[in-house]
Amino acid sequence: MRIRASSRAACLQERAGLEPKKACLKQPRRPFTLVNAVPGEEIDLREAVNAVSDVVQNRPRPLREFDQIYMKTADMVLQSEFVAHWANGRRVAFIGDGDAISVCVAYLHHRGILSYGPIRIEVFDFDERICNAVTRFADKERIENLSARLYNAVDPFPGPTDFECFYTNPPWGASNDGESVNVFVQRGMESTSYDGEGIVVVADDPELEWPKRVLANLQSTALTSGFFVQRMMPQVHSYHLDDAPNLRSCNVLLKAVPGNRRDVSSKPIADPERLTNFYGRDSMPKVRYVREKNRLDYGKAPENEYQLELLEGDDG
Repeated sequence: MRIRASSRAACLQERAGLEPKKACLKQPRRPFTLVNAVPGEEIDLREAVNAVSDVVQNRPRPLREFDQIYMKTADMVLQSEFVAHWANGRRVAFIGDGDAISVCVAYLHHRGILSYGPIRIEVFDFDERICNAVTRFADKERIENLSARLYNAVDPFPGPTDFECFYTNPPWGASNDGESVNVFVQRGMESTSYDGEGIVVVADDPELEWPKRVLANLQSTALTSGFFVQRMMPQVHSYHLDDAPNLRSCNVLLKAVPGNRRDVSSKPIADPERLTNFYGRDSMPKVRYVREKNRLDYGKAPENEYQLELLEGDDG
């Protein structure tokens, strides 16, 4: 199945409250969209979904105690296409990436499913399982511009600081007014020497109060740091979240004010006020790294998950 860019752009305009020039494709919710597309550009939707499925099979299971909540697959396809176009031809740092959007973006471009994408992607994550999954996938598929580094956002950013843009889907900060979001955003800004662009994925629900406080805090922090909100895409992602299955998230696009570039002297995050309720209520950072104990084949069930009961008379 192929969808033309013009139709996808019309769908995005309709979701943003603008009047599309052409009728949106009739889909149950959020058809495949292409932002700022080259006219006539086509994407094979089946190939895109299957490629993202390959990435999902390689992704370790989420650890809820660290607020790891994974985006649903259809929304990963849409998000990956959007990020690939946004970061086309640029160097991008992913400050944490449990969703594996970084891998999706690199893989879709590498496979030729997308004709655009970043020239360099580096993932910084404190979960060794995630870093190793990125590295193994890149090695297997020979994706040379994709790499990962073990890093905890409370530590000084290790560099380099020559990235042109950053992406983060951090702990959403429901219990700390988004201060955990701001820690990840700070590291993203440092990765660009405060002179780039960023995508921040945070909760977005018009019926809840805490996402509004988080968004307000994020915008205030951005302005203080010399960035402004260039664009917001509301309620565009859904998640595998048992206790709040209808909670969505938005894309907040940040851009540095001209002349904002500065030398980076990254410091550890030690202020208790910034660390309180970091991963949720009464959950402060106590773990520097999540270490991988056993290399798992995430496409197969682990042996401790099942037991075989043989047929009668079968001694084999």
